[in-house]
Amino acid sequence: MKIIVTGGAGFIGSHLCERLLAQGHEVFCVDNFLTGTPKNLDSIKQNEKFTLVEHDICYPFPANITEAFGKIDAIYHLACPASPVDYREIPLQTLWVNAAGTKHMLEIAAKQDAIFVMASTSEIYGDPLEHPQKESYFGNVNPIGFRSCYNEGKRFAESLAINYYRDFLFPLKIVRIFNTYGPRMRKNDGRVIPEFINRALQKEPLRLHGDGKQTRSFCYIDDMVDGLLALAVTSRDFIGPVNLGNPDEVSILDLAKSIVQLTASESLIVHHDLPEDDPVRRKPDITLAQSTFGFAPKVDLNEGLKRTVSWFTA
Repeated sequence: MKIIVTGGAGFIGSHLCERLLAQGHEVFCVDNFLTGTPKNLDSIKQNEKFTLVEHDICYPFPANITEAFGKIDAIYHLACPASPVDYREIPLQTLWVNAAGTKHMLEIAAKQDAIFVMASTSEIYGDPLEHPQKESYFGNVNPIGFRSCYNEGKRFAESLAINYYRDFLFPLKIVRIFNTYGPRMRKNDGRVIPEFINRALQKEPLRLHGDGKQTRSFCYIDDMVDGLLALAVTSRDFIGPVNLGNPDEVSILDLAKSIVQLTASESLIVHHDLPEDDPVRRKPDITLAQSTFGFAPKVDLNEGLKRTVSWFTA
């Protein structure tokens, strides 16, 4: 298959490109390096079936790139800033890629009848009043909060994708990705696992928001890529949305303690005020993914953290 991965130089995107190439596919990685980095592609950049296209998908592709693509079989649309730091620093770019960027990629899928995997997020559930979160839950989102550029951006992208599908009937798959972690995460992007590991390794205090009893469910990158690959080849009539994540729930305080232990750090754990609209609990109901394409995370949090710490210290 000939496949486009937008945001392919990012954390999840680079792992996905790697796996697609290992399966023998031809991969076009599209990225403007706003948050991704060419270094994430070091292991695959010499592969003859890999092409890196430096382009901002908020703008149409030039004719020469469109010609290079030719007939596309599938698109994984992952391009989007996705960390708390990004929400504050580049909110307009975050909104725009979910609007204009998604539109440009949907046009290719619609024209070529390509499989379109729309990467949405658990953030569309906001600070959920339902626990665990099922795909049928509409969410509890502040539309003007500082996180809204991301969660409302993704909600719009889902709506845009489903309405393109209703007009053009190409094979659409909407996936809501829950917290994912592993090697190649940006060390200073504000997400909790790289933040804690980075601070623990530098023997700096680990900063918890609130009392640390708020929970998250963390999925290791290999399991997430397994899910994305399996979703793409489901029957044409399966659209989703479908949750992907690991349903094992952990408090942020327990996570901090585990990372301090794994890094043999002397870091203290200190408490700060909760940020605006920070979800209290986050846990996916993955029943739909399990029953539809056998999704079942295999890497537990302790093992995943060991692998991630090893990458940070390499």
